[in-house]
Amino acid sequence: MTAPALVLLAPSGRDPRTIETITALVAEVRRQRPDLAVEAAYLDQTRAGLDRVVERLARRGAEEVVAVPLLLNEAFHVGVDVPAAVEAVSQRLAGLPIRATRILGLETTLLEVLDARLRSALTQARVRELDALVLAGAGSGDAIANQAIARLARVWGAHHKLPVMAAYAAAAPPATGEAVRAFRAQGKRHVAVGSLFLTAGPLCDRATELALEAGAVAVSEPLGAHPLVAQSVVARYLVGALELVPV
Repeated sequence: MTAPALVLLAPSGRDPRTIETITALVAEVRRQRPDLAVEAAYLDQTRAGLDRVVERLARRGAEEVVAVPLLLNEAFHVGVDVPAAVEAVSQRLAGLPIRATRILGLETTLLEVLDARLRSALTQARVRELDALVLAGAGSGDAIANQAIARLARVWGAHHKLPVMAAYAAAAPPATGEAVRAFRAQGKRHVAVGSLFLTAGPLCDRATELALEAGAVAVSEPLGAHPLVAQSVVARYLVGALELVPV
C-alpha cells in the first residue's frame, strides 16, 4: 500500500504572489519527501479546487489523501471552509479516504523563519540596532486566535530581550502603524516589524504600508517557502497519515 498523497490546502489563489509561494512550497516538500505525491489546492476554487486535485491524484493511483491547511491561526476557514471542502470530496469520491490535519499553526519553529526574514530586511535597510519589535499577523474576529499571536510575540520578544507588541492587519487593534507609533512615543527609534504571514497578499501589503508610514526601520518579507515551513507541513501530514490507519 502506498503512502497517502499530500495536498497543501491554501485559502486563496487570487494573488499571483500567493500562487508563486505555494508552488515553491510544494517543490520544497517534494524535495524533502520525494517518496510522496504532493499537490496544492485552493479553498476558493480560483485555481485548483480540492475536488479536482484529489480526483487527479486518484487517477494517478492515490488510495488515501491527507490535506494540510496552510493557515497560521484558527480563522473562519478552519471551522467552516476546510470541513466543507473535505466533506464535498468525500461524497464525490466515496471510498477514497481523505483527512484534513490540524492547521499549520503558530509553532515556535516559525520564529526561526521569521528571524531569517527579518535579518534579511535589516541587512537590506542597513539597520544594525533595534530597540523594539512588532509582530504583525492577519488578525481575526476570534479573540482566542488573536491571543495566540500575542503569545507568540511575547516568546519572540523574550528571545531577543526586546519589548514587543502584536499587531493585526484586520479585525482587531492595534494595526501595525499604531503599534510602531506607540513604541516611538516611548522614545523607541529603531522599531522593526516581523510579518507573520505565509505569503504576500493584500493584508500583508497593508500591514507593511502602515508600518513604514509610521516609521518602522524594516519590515520582513512573509515566511514563504522556507525549508522549516515545509518541515512543519510534513510533520502535520505524518500525524494525519497515522490517523487514517484503522485501529
